[in-house]
Amino acid sequence: MRILLAPMEGLLDHTLRDVLTRVGGVDLCVSEFIRVTDQLLPNRVFTRIVPELRQGGRTAAGTPVRAQLLGSDPACLADNAARLAALGPAGIDLNFGCPAPTVNRHRGGAVLLDEPQLVHAIVAAVRRAVPASMPVSAKMRLGHRDETLMLDNAHAIASAGASELVVHGRTKLHGYRPPAYWDRIARIREAVAIPVVANGEVWTADDALRCLAESGCDALMLGRGIVADPGLAWAVRAALGGPAAEGAAVPGWEVLPPLLLHFWQRTATHVAPRHRSGRLKQWLNLLRRRFPQAQALFDALRTVNDPQQIDVLLSAPDFLRGLDHQAQLVPLVLDGDVVAVHGAAEAALG
Repeated sequence: MRILLAPMEGLLDHTLRDVLTRVGGVDLCVSEFIRVTDQLLPNRVFTRIVPELRQGGRTAAGTPVRAQLLGSDPACLADNAARLAALGPAGIDLNFGCPAPTVNRHRGGAVLLDEPQLVHAIVAAVRRAVPASMPVSAKMRLGHRDETLMLDNAHAIASAGASELVVHGRTKLHGYRPPAYWDRIARIREAVAIPVVANGEVWTADDALRCLAESGCDALMLGRGIVADPGLAWAVRAALGGPAAEGAAVPGWEVLPPLLLHFWQRTATHVAPRHRSGRLKQWLNLLRRRFPQAQALFDALRTVNDPQQIDVLLSAPDFLRGLDHQAQLVPLVLDGDVVAVHGAAEAALG
């Protein structure tokens, strides 16, 4: 059983990859896309989006990272793939699934599924451009506006030499609205000779079991579900009869307080101050689906945008560990603004 961490532009970046792979249970990460248009990108662009390239193509926890390219020009993608391959990623992935309107308008992502011949040309060009030992994979949706060309695209990717195919069980038009059509992934898996990985709408271990059963796959790619529950990979493994985290219970909230602080501190190294609080709240917004403690923290930080104030809150002794769904939030005044924070932070805030 393999579990992959999904690429999610604007959410699952290298900071979250670092945090989630520290929790464990993930076999491989795929980076958010590197946009290729009409030029050969300098190394600094690749390492900015995939800084793991500076440490052997792995996260700090040792999980391999496959770098993803997005574009529509086979020759230009091939040139960039060759340069990227020299930096030592755990493979090259190609994006045929991004549903973002801006990306699609510029002929990237899921819109390319209207052109299976171009999809084939892109995969073949990249496959020829990188060492034979380096995996070249692809991620696709069921289609652009419908599923008419679903199998054509899968055949195009497989026949061009891809080593693996991840299928998100929705079309671009479906976006992220539930459900995901895992049974369609089964049709693709039956039609191609390469390994197929199922993706889409897996939030719980029960979802994972149903996805595996309906798709017939033996590998999963987790996205928003594992961001909302960082212990999900271990929960899936436990549900399949495998080990949880090194024989311990499936990780829950107890592992998250130091990781939330680590996430915040790492975010400060590459995100402008005015956007930092938004990144933290974005993660908390998903975490609160699973953890009442995250809801309490989200409520505490809802109106706090000053990074220095958040530093104080998150660094308060036992603040994060003390949060629970019955926590009493205490009104405090910070620089003239009234905010509600957990009582454990009062002393630190003064």
